Amino acid sequence: MATYVMIPGAWHGGWSWVPVAKRLRAAGHQAVTLTLPGLGEGDDPRDRRLDAAADHIVRVVEDRDLSDVVLVAHSWGGYPANGAAGRLGGRLAGIVYYAAQVPVVGRSLIEDNPAESQAMLQGMIDSSPTRSIAPALEFVQHIFMQDAAPEVQQLVSDLLTPMPGDYFLDPAQGPDVTTLGVPLHYLLGDEDRALPHPGEVFAERAGLKPVSVPGTHNGLLTHPDDIARAILAAG
Repeated sequence: MATYVMIPGAWHGGWSWVPVAKRLRAAGHQAVTLTLPGLGEGDDPRDRRLDAAADHIVRVVEDRDLSDVVLVAHSWGGYPANGAAGRLGGRLAGIVYYAAQVPVVGRSLIEDNPAESQAMLQGMIDSSPTRSIAPALEFVQHIFMQDAAPEVQQLVSDLLTPMPGDYFLDPAQGPDVTTLGVPLHYLLGDEDRALPHPGEVFAERAGLKPVSVPGTHNGLLTHPDDIARAILAAG
């Protein structure tokens, strides 16, 4: 039995993984959905550092004495997942990236974006009194889940929380996940338009080719059966 520790993307909380997690549990596995510090409803997004997000993942795994852990990272969640992976030792059984950014060690998310996006993101952080990036309905409509009904897009938008800016500014932690000796997998929605580079680029950083799954960037909400099956097939 695997223990899936499910890490959300930017602006999202553990709620985003709940539909998939229920299906993994129905298949006989454990599934733990995490909300990282600063991304819970009402959390203060100031002074949230990337290393603390990785610490949170490690602490949950150790405090609950979890074993056979498969980290499942969505989108930005690849950053704290990689930071935590090297510290889990024999508890770690694998990593599944879903429409995820596989970071380059020492490079921040902003630095890994095209120049025009770097300037836009930095400007949004600098202009915010809490040094965060507020969510917007337009993100959901045009980037995250362009295939969803308007009422679903509005619901998801209402659940999003401000993204701590330092999570985008802090450099990615190591090690190189290809050196960890555990299975790695990369799943990519066939209608994903949110990633700053083609999914093939991120998959290649983990020595992989992406496995196509149905849906947009937020297919974990619109296609939970397909995403759960793909995670189970990955092992």
